[in-house]
Order: sequence, then C-alpha cells, then structure tokens
Amino acid sequence: MDEFDRDTEIGRLLDLLPASSRMKLRIIPQPQQAEVLTVPFPWPWRSEWPVQINFPLWQNLTEPQRDLLFLRTDRWLRGISWFRPGWSQGLILAGSVAVAFQGIQGDGVGVLVGAGLAGVALRQLLSNYRSPAYELQADEAAITLAQRRDYTETEAAQALLAAIEQQARLERRGLNFTELVRTQNLRVLAGLSTVAVPNHYRTPKP
Repeated sequence: MDEFDRDTEIGRLLDLLPASSRMKLRIIPQPQQAEVLTVPFPWPWRSEWPVQINFPLWQNLTEPQRDLLFLRTDRWLRGISWFRPGWSQGLILAGSVAVAFQGIQGDGVGVLVGAGLAGVALRQLLSNYRSPAYELQADEAAITLAQRRDYTETEAAQALLAAIEQQARLERRGLNFTELVRTQNLRVLAGLSTVAVPNHYRTPKP
C-alpha cells in the first residue's frame, strides 16, 4: 500500500466504528512488526487505544476480512472494564486502599498483605480477559456490530473466520488453541458446522 491508500484505509476503518470508539482508538502503522495487527493491553491509565497494523500484510486480507478483524479488535477493547462492579475489581480496589492506608501507618506487613490481595485479583481479571469465553464474546459482539454496517450474520461470521485463518498464514504460524475454539464457533454461526463449542469454554473462571 502506498501512503495515500494507507491513509484512505485508516479513514475507512475509523468510519466503521461507533463514535465512542472512534474518539479513543488510534491506528498506528507498524510495517516492521511480524504480526498483521497487534493491540497493547488497555490498562486503565491509557487515554487512547493504539492499534498497530502492518499495512503491507493487511492489504492481503479482503475488505470484509479487514472490516471484521478491525471491528472485532474494537469490541475486544471495548469489552474490557476496570470499573465494572465485580469481585476482582473490588479486591483490587480494597487491596490498593489497604496498601495506601497501611503505608501511611508504616505497617509493612499490612502493605504486603494488601499488595498480595490486589495482585491475586489482578491476575484473575487478566486471565478472564484472555480466556476463550471473553474471546468468543468479542467475536460475537463484532458480528452484531457488523450487522449495523450492512453485513448479514452469516457474511460477518464467514469474513471473521477467514480473517483469523488468513492472519495466521500471513504471520507464518498455525492457529493457537483459543483461535481453534473461536473458528469452530464461527463455523457454527456461518452455517458451516453444527458442532457447537462446549459450554465450559463460554464460562469465565470464577
């Protein structure tokens, strides 16, 4: 892609997004990276969500594949909430408050206990956001959003399925376990299979 085409594609992709995402997401060309698309984890202190795209690889995807891969990235980012009520978020907050309070009191043991509590909860929260259950949720949210962009559910599922497989080929690798679970679920949504993903893959860890 030359510079003009790349900039046109960036504008086109941003136009796909809801206004709330368009204000936060920033596309960064990264021709040197081996991956088609990468996204740094959206820690709560980030004011923007950088999405790094290798455009020489990206142009090897069809437009529907690019659309669904990009919409899916947005839904994955949008679904992560640090402040939604939940036990993990509550423990992180409680642990952080304990660290601050015990630090003021000069209680080293209390600081360690509070930090440990927050650390355990943070690891669990990150694990849930990298689980097959969350990945399947992001795929299905992208398909729902694509239907507001003139795709049918079947077309969107087929495009995302093809995008995942083509992305792996372009990156010269095989599909990992989570991607295999995702592609099977997409085959069902696309009407290409009747073998549903087992329910335990859809349930986040407690």
